[in-house]
Amino acid sequence: MLASGATGVRGTRGWVVRDVGARSSEAAPADQRSTDAPGAAPAALEVSSLEVHFGGVVALQDVSITVQPQQILGVIGPNGAGKTTLFNAICRLVTPSGGSITYAGRSLLSMRPSQLAGLGIVRTLQGLGLWTRLTVLENVMLGAPASTNMFSDLLALPRADRGERDRTDAAMAILDELGIADRAGAYPGSLPHGTQKRVVLARALVARPSLLLLDEPASGLSAAEVEQLVELLNRLRADMGIALVEHHLDMVMSVSDSVTVLNLGRVIAAGTPAEIRANDEVTTAYLGNEVTNA
Repeated sequence: MLASGATGVRGTRGWVVRDVGARSSEAAPADQRSTDAPGAAPAALEVSSLEVHFGGVVALQDVSITVQPQQILGVIGPNGAGKTTLFNAICRLVTPSGGSITYAGRSLLSMRPSQLAGLGIVRTLQGLGLWTRLTVLENVMLGAPASTNMFSDLLALPRADRGERDRTDAAMAILDELGIADRAGAYPGSLPHGTQKRVVLARALVARPSLLLLDEPASGLSAAEVEQLVELLNRLRADMGIALVEHHLDMVMSVSDSVTVLNLGRVIAAGTPAEIRANDEVTTAYLGNEVTNA
């Protein structure tokens, strides 16, 4: 999944494992890969005047957002506002009818979804998407850098064994960072929902993202688990830009540097959490007392 030449896995407190391995041949070409690595200029995601139409239905209209490195953008709005469609467009799962999407100055519109990991773009979904017959460790390893040498893997050469050890070490390092290394041998179905959500996040983080797109990461979490998630996101921001779609408004307001509000496929407000709280139109028309009293 990740580009060759990687020298480590980025955990929540920095680079924690060396010689992780190579990204697959589906990664972006070398001249299209992000230079967002230690010592390199950080990258920003720019979505400008985005339009998405499904037949005669306008799902997104003139939507613009920016995700800066080392910052968190919260994207909020009622069900059907277009939040997940926005993420799907960024991840090339739907084709925009107009507008532009760039990351590190490179257009994403000509890329396949499988190439985005080569740029450091990783997304989680609303659902868990865990393989129930694989252990926690094996699930997380699915997101780790994979070998590009098919012959070494097929012939079980020593190089393939080293790659497997590297991926195992990388996955265990992330599990340890998230406090669930003791569950590595467990099957997802035997774990509480909050722990499964951490496994999903670990699978994303082992891919060393420079841009992390989180789709409702707090759904189903207890209040204590939401607080832990906020603490984790505040640590992660040091290593990546984060875009966060979430219905837990108090969480979004507490962790985000900026917030964009969508309604019926349009941006109705954008600014700092304080500015969104003070926006009478947003407060009365959408957020109501939930944010006023938060």
